[in-house]
Amino acid sequence: MERIQKRIAASGVASRRKAEDLILQRRVKVNGMVVDSLGLKVGPKDEVTVDDVIVSKLSSLYLVLNKPRGYISSVSDELGRKTIMDLIPEEFKDFGLYPVGRLDYDTKGVILLTNDGDFMNKMVGPRSGIQKEYLVRIRGIITSDAINKLQNGVMINGKMTLPSYVVLESIDRSNASSLVRITITQGMNHQVKEMFKVVGYEVKKLTRIRFGCIKIDDLGEGKIRRLTIHEVKTLIELAKKSKILSSTGM
Repeated sequence: MERIQKRIAASGVASRRKAEDLILQRRVKVNGMVVDSLGLKVGPKDEVTVDDVIVSKLSSLYLVLNKPRGYISSVSDELGRKTIMDLIPEEFKDFGLYPVGRLDYDTKGVILLTNDGDFMNKMVGPRSGIQKEYLVRIRGIITSDAINKLQNGVMINGKMTLPSYVVLESIDRSNASSLVRITITQGMNHQVKEMFKVVGYEVKKLTRIRFGCIKIDDLGEGKIRRLTIHEVKTLIELAKKSKILSSTGM
């Protein structure tokens, strides 16, 4: 059993607060009877309508967020720091969302959120071939030898990384830094930072610009949108691909 406003919110018709307004306006019915109590609970077999239209509980929700720096990729934080859930619009608050994988506190970019556990496991499970692409600003001028090592795999935390796709985007000699694009298929803890550390470079800024087929594009920092059905289906197919990158990285 669940409160009726929670059922309405889960259907996507309205937020929980708006659902309460609908109830008070006598626009909600359960099994054909007008509801006049905010405390009413309904079961899975009860028929709930809003303006005589049946509402169905959404089984799944899929979102993409352009995460800013300074947010924890978690539902809550015991230290009281801001989490990505603070960026979720009110209309999605009651969907039981959680992040798909994680981005570090000081890393920004693409991160997915869902309430579909099976989908999440497909995206970040040990067999997932989903590609994660990053722009990395490092301290120092990177060498071709370091790039080759990153591409072939390096040892971090006692484990060898899989081959990655690495491209030097630009060099800023006046500030002694390099901008590097790297694509990986693993999800080891702090993987990109640790990989560059092994080859002798400190990561100054890190941005994930792509997760599978999902790119930042015009999604503003801190903004969120729903994934389309096509995007969800494409991600599921991409997750089935090999974790070993081809020579082109795609």
